[in-house]
Amino acid sequence: QVQLVESGGGLVQPGGSLRLSCAASGIIFNLNHMRWFRQAPGKERELVATISNRDGIIYADSVKGRFTISRDNAKNTVFLQMNSLKPEDTAVYYCNAVHSLNKQSYWGRGTLVTVSS
Repeated sequence: QVQLVESGGGLVQPGGSLRLSCAASGIIFNLNHMRWFRQAPGKERELVATISNRDGIIYADSVKGRFTISRDNAKNTVFLQMNSLKPEDTAVYYCNAVHSLNKQSYWGRGTLVTVSS
């Protein structure tokens, strides 16, 4: 059974930082591209950051220079370090795994990040 479990969300003031984690099980982690999406209230889900199975990294323009995605293949975990947070970063953040060969995709249930003073 595949599970992606996000953690690390919460309430933070503007300018603050949070580190999200996504622990994966039931997949061959190092064969999967890992992605973070977010969905704000009333908006569509958007791709925030991708780290490929070979550590290629892409960021959305809105988070470049503020967010850092990384992965620990030994721990089957992907991280999203979020700095200089803004109110517009408020959203539910979802972890997504996509197999590099067969493109099978799995989702976590999300973790809420609220940036507010």
